[in-house]
Amino acid sequence: MTMKKKIVLSSVAVVLVGGASLLFFGSNSSSDQDSLPKVKVKRGTIIDKALAVGTIEPENEISVKSKVSGVISRIFVDVGEYVKIGQPILEVKPDPTPLELADAKRQVELSQVDMDNLKKESVRMKSLYAGKLISDKEYEDFQKKFDESELRLKISTEKLALMESGKVKIGETQIESIVKAPISGFVLNRTIEVGDPVTPLTSYQEGTVLMKMANMERLIFKGTVDEIDVGKMREGMDVEIKVGALPSDTVRGTLRKIWLKAEKKDNATVFPVEILVPASKNTVLRAGYSANASIIIKKKADVLTVPERVVTFNNDTASVKIALEGKKEETRYIRTGLSDAINIEVVSGLNEGDEVFEKPVKKID
Repeated sequence: MTMKKKIVLSSVAVVLVGGASLLFFGSNSSSDQDSLPKVKVKRGTIIDKALAVGTIEPENEISVKSKVSGVISRIFVDVGEYVKIGQPILEVKPDPTPLELADAKRQVELSQVDMDNLKKESVRMKSLYAGKLISDKEYEDFQKKFDESELRLKISTEKLALMESGKVKIGETQIESIVKAPISGFVLNRTIEVGDPVTPLTSYQEGTVLMKMANMERLIFKGTVDEIDVGKMREGMDVEIKVGALPSDTVRGTLRKIWLKAEKKDNATVFPVEILVPASKNTVLRAGYSANASIIIKKKADVLTVPERVVTFNNDTASVKIALEGKKEETRYIRTGLSDAINIEVVSGLNEGDEVFEKPVKKID
């Protein structure tokens, strides 16, 4: 074979190989595009939410305390029970020391002796005043002394009665060793047992907390939201609450309060919030439940939507690749609206039922 023929045959072979390669790779490229899954443009609801993490708590939690000192002698109610306002819940038995009791009795005796002497003196002073043998001021000073002595006797008698029986009435106020429920509600916890000592509630000491009560019909969610979402929130927004212990139930509430001052939590800046949770007939909520609250910032119903993952964003533009008839495709620029981070609203550029290609999966070398 001559050199010229060899060159011609080689050229033909290269052309054939090149053509086959082009057909193969071109076919592969088209096949890859056709094999990409598609999603349809459909109507749906888009909800923009802010997440708050916190717990369910009673709106008002009352600490029950005693006005008398002593030891717990009886407990009438248990944790979890519902009690009405004024219902007896426990009894405090006065437990004075022998020295305190003896001192109280001596004070009553001394006050009584002083009172008896002043009563005798009162007869004489009245006689002198009637005969104008003493001045008005002298008689008024004696009367003041008499009234003070009478009051001291009353105080010492009441103190002794409180030590001995645990009951005494001072004016219109009844002080007794039976502690009654200050509100109607449930007993949340009990911090004492029979025989425990009790420090009374006074103007200079807090007193022993005996029980904690709350009206469980008025609950609040207390939690925090990220600072990024606070600017979009306002009081009165609807809230959906998911309680960890009740995965199948959704509790609804209303955003009641947003704190003006931020807090630092796990190196993040968050704002505390309060959400009012109305009573629910179908869901039993307990104080201390951990929960997540979705605060509904904006909601759009019956709008065109596509998964946000199929949209390509480039600066201020958004585009998708749509499938056309005859296995054709085109890049379509669209205008987007509200997003919930999964689906996004399509304001214009697509119609309901259009098919949009998923983005190809990037291969890792």
